[in-house]
Amino acid sequence: MQQRHLNQIELSRRWNISHRTLERWRWTGEGPPYLKLGGRVLYRLSDIEVFEQSQLRRARLVSDAVARLGQRPRRLTADPARASSHERGAVRAPRAC
Repeated sequence: MQQRHLNQIELSRRWNISHRTLERWRWTGEGPPYLKLGGRVLYRLSDIEVFEQSQLRRARLVSDAVARLGQRPRRLTADPARASSHERGAVRAPRAC
């Protein structure tokens, strides 16, 4: 018999995320659709697979758009050469009152 539903613990293990993340997603309206039967939350396997495909396509679309523009993706870390003296850890002189 094939399993057609996953509870939040099983889905969190499948995606290697916290079950609390799934709870937050339900609260904010993110993530895959879910069923609430009594006190149980269940995710249909078909909805999970559709959600996974939508996330894959979205990531691919972003990389394709960047490639079409001929630009390199932005760096997520600051460039130390362009950082201000405060960001580089320089000590400021005390201000005179």
